[in-house]
Amino acid sequence: MLLETSNTTLKGLKGLVVGIANQHSIAWGCAEAFRAAGAELAITYLNAKAEPHVRPLAEGVNATLIEAMDVENDTEVGALFEKIEKEWGQLDFILHSIAFAPLDDLHGPVLNTSREGFARAMDISCHSLIRLARHAAPLMKNGGAMLTMSYEGANRVAPHYGIMGLAKAALESATRSLAAELGPQNISVNAISPGPIATRAASGIVDFDHLMQDSIEHAPLRRLVTIEEVGALATLLASPAGRGITGDVIVVDGGRHILY
Repeated sequence: MLLETSNTTLKGLKGLVVGIANQHSIAWGCAEAFRAAGAELAITYLNAKAEPHVRPLAEGVNATLIEAMDVENDTEVGALFEKIEKEWGQLDFILHSIAFAPLDDLHGPVLNTSREGFARAMDISCHSLIRLARHAAPLMKNGGAMLTMSYEGANRVAPHYGIMGLAKAALESATRSLAAELGPQNISVNAISPGPIATRAASGIVDFDHLMQDSIEHAPLRRLVTIEEVGALATLLASPAGRGITGDVIVVDGGRHILY
C-alpha cells in the first residue's frame, strides 16, 4: 500500500527545537523545514546573549513558545516542559542539536583531556538528550519522534575533533538505547550525521575549512550538504512516514563516508 502524500507532512504536529544559534545553524535549517511542512514549534535559546540572534528567527517561523533554556540548568529544562504541557498538552517530536567541549579539551589530544572537560562535554553533548527525552516521552501521548545530531567523528578519528568524537560516539549509543526503551511507546529515536557544514559550532574546530574542502573534492556529489537538506531528512524522520525508522544513525554527507 503506497503512503499517502499527507504522511510526509507535519501538519497538526507540535515540535521542540533545541540548538539554534543563528541562521547558519543546522537546527535552524530543520526548524524552517518543520514549519514549511506544517508543524507548530517551540524554540529555545541558550541565554540572554543568544536571544537577539534566535528570537527573530523563531518569530519568523511563528513559534508558539520562545524560551530560554540551558540544558545544564535543570530548573530551566523543567520549566520549559511545564510550559509545553500547559500550552499544548502534548508533544510530537523534538530536535536535539547541541554539543559542547571546553576549547582546551577540544583542541588538545584526547590523551590530555581533563576530567572536568570530559564530564562537561559528555553532559552537554550526550546526557542532555537523555534528560530531554525523559521530559518529552510522557508528553508524546500518541507516539512521537526524537532526533539528535551526530558526526562521522563518532566512528573514525577526525582531525582536531578530539574529545567531541568520544561524545558523539556516546550520543549514538544513547540513541540506540533510547530507541529500544521508547519503541513500545511508539516513539522513534534517531541520529542524523551531516557532513561538514559551516556553522558557528564548526568554527571552533581547528582547520575545519580543510574538512569542508576534503568533502568538496572527494564526496561523490563533489559538494557540501546544506542545512536545508539536513532539514528535509529531519522532517521525514519526524513525520508519520518516517516513524518506522528508529535507532539509526543516518548519514547525509554527499556520500563522503563511503570512500577512503
